[in-house]
Amino acid sequence: MYLKTILIVDDQPGIRMLLEEVFSKEGFETLSASNGREALDIFEQLRPELVLLDMKIPGMDGIEILKRMKKECEGVQVVMMTAYGELNLIEEAKTWGAVRHFTKPFDVFELRETVKKLLED
Repeated sequence: MYLKTILIVDDQPGIRMLLEEVFSKEGFETLSASNGREALDIFEQLRPELVLLDMKIPGMDGIEILKRMKKECEGVQVVMMTAYGELNLIEEAKTWGAVRHFTKPFDVFELRETVKKLLED
């Protein structure tokens, strides 16, 4: 059976661990990165089907990471996460192809259901 892969990009270890646990229990393969360079390296090598991407992480902002991922693979689905309700950044992320956004603290159940729907065959 082919597992769909989710890349979780967040500089907060607690959030990465929580999301890894939630999505692993749902049967997804999870990968994680704590900064922009690491996220792009993993993305280029392993091509996950979906990326949960924090808007503000060290080394490179989420919009720049989103742009680079979409340039490499237009079909990747990217869900943005932000602790800041910055509407201009959220709109810019949508312009570059983000399919959804969640404001922290987010409802894990809602995020899980959204991801499951996005990755349905």
